[in-house]
Amino acid sequence: MRPTMRHSRKRASALLAAGGVVALGLTACGGGADGGEGTGGGETTGAADSETAAGDALATAELMDPDSSSMGTVTMTQADGGTEFQVSAENMEPGMYGFHVHGVGECEPDSENPDDPEDTGDFMSAGGHIAGQEDAEHPDHAGDLPTLLVNEDGTGTMTVVTDRLTETQLLDDDGAAIMVHSEPDNFANVPDRYAEDGPDEDTLSTGDAGDRLACGVVEG
Repeated sequence: MRPTMRHSRKRASALLAAGGVVALGLTACGGGADGGEGTGGGETTGAADSETAAGDALATAELMDPDSSSMGTVTMTQADGGTEFQVSAENMEPGMYGFHVHGVGECEPDSENPDDPEDTGDFMSAGGHIAGQEDAEHPDHAGDLPTLLVNEDGTGTMTVVTDRLTETQLLDDDGAAIMVHSEPDNFANVPDRYAEDGPDEDTLSTGDAGDRLACGVVEG
């Protein structure tokens, strides 16, 4: 039987090392429906709502595939202007992968989506993206992060600072999970010549990022 990865409240004792090749600051269209407060109209939200000093590790996540093989680590750190994600991926096929933060800290293979029990598959237990605002659509979800590039050697590194996510959203009662998808995220950017009526519901929900390839429970 494959082990189940669940949300843990244990405080991380050390900052995991992760190199970064791209640093992006994301501005928020909305804040915290999943434990945080937000403002509309493109205004930025609070980066973290604790007294954690800049540079201290808030949380970590170990990315695992459905067979519980390691696919890398993610370290979340308090940074100037937001929460920094340091990603170090390994053992992956070269390419571009959708990369998100989901709203439930459970990474169970072959599981049910808590919002729709008929929606089953690997890591569906993590629910959907952290939205931030109830009516937020992709790519304005608080949990939407840039696409992860994996190189020919099967490794990828990325450093991202976002002001959309707070410590409370990452470490609330039901936790959070880092998700790597099987396809690149199109961020609902579908030209009119392909869709005259605009992106459909699936695209607005997921960015057409495909299956859930790897998952890591956020542990603080």
